[in-house]
Amino acid sequence: MTYQLVAVGTDGSSSAERAVSRAAEVAASSGARLLIVCAYRPEGRDTVHEAEEGLGEDAFNVVGSSPAQETLSRARDAIREHGVTGIDTVAAEGDPIDVLVRAVEDQDADVVVVGNRGLNSLAGRILGSVPSGVSRRSPTDVLIVHTTS
Repeated sequence: MTYQLVAVGTDGSSSAERAVSRAAEVAASSGARLLIVCAYRPEGRDTVHEAEEGLGEDAFNVVGSSPAQETLSRARDAIREHGVTGIDTVAAEGDPIDVLVRAVEDQDADVVVVGNRGLNSLAGRILGSVPSGVSRRSPTDVLIVHTTS
């Protein structure tokens, strides 16, 4: 099977950067497009109010998604080094698992790439981790990349 669309989630961490790099390799070898997904949580109400006073009407969007947009921009730049030219990005408010699975479904991705961070941690075993949550809920193939030492 040749992949047409490879999806990957990122939070900007070094672990996520390794997953993004592997997703870029998979996309490049398949001639596929790459979809980079970043979930975010909005800033607190007080922070939004302060930003609105200083920035005007568009402040909520700037405050709510700006770090996610910066993360996506850095990932996009790193991916270009792998020779991938078809790159799409999604920044969406919400839980990382929900956002990533929804993007995979909405964009009809063929495979989703996630790092293994969280699979062996105590918090991951108790609360669930992004890689295990995505692997349970994804409607498509999941590639779990070893990103931790």
